[in-house]
Amino acid sequence: MASSGLQILGFLLALLGLSATIAATFMVQWKKQSQGKTHKIYDGLWMSCSGYERTTCEFYESIFKLSAEIQATRAVMMLSIFLSAVGLLVSTLGMKCTRFMESKNETKAHTAMTGGIIFIIAGLLSLIITSWYVSQIVHSYKAAHRLQSVEFGKAVFVSWAGSLLSILGGVFLCYRRCSHRSESFTANHLLPTSHPKSNYV
Repeated sequence: MASSGLQILGFLLALLGLSATIAATFMVQWKKQSQGKTHKIYDGLWMSCSGYERTTCEFYESIFKLSAEIQATRAVMMLSIFLSAVGLLVSTLGMKCTRFMESKNETKAHTAMTGGIIFIIAGLLSLIITSWYVSQIVHSYKAAHRLQSVEFGKAVFVSWAGSLLSILGGVFLCYRRCSHRSESFTANHLLPTSHPKSNYV
């Protein structure tokens, strides 16, 4: 029951992480620029918004006109979403609470662990690319004009949260397999200690 509960907890955390990653990918507030006190510009991975009291948004016309950080971040975030979707499918097949491969407990355990590893990789990808994007914004801020300030927006925090949830969920999905190995290893080394006495009658 405990391992099954950990699997469910890990699955839910990873699912929340995937949802947060998808939300962050399509949010427009990745980078925020202020020109003066009233004019705001928001840059996302797919569109940009600008205005004073009310903002208007436009999709980017061509991918070739985008900056390197936007192109790289967009590609890696989409890869992270794809891997998380694969991890979602694989872990569903391997969880103890599902009826897939009920007669193959060892195979189910390996499948759940594989799904957890995929979630960890997906979380690390989004965590790394988001941190790199932030470093680019910090570099731009240091080189910005005094009348124009550049900072990162809410999408960055959502992406970081999604990355950590995916990693934590993947760890919980892998935990059952690790504990199972350690228990079987200990049992196999403790049991033979009682057999040598049988030679003495």
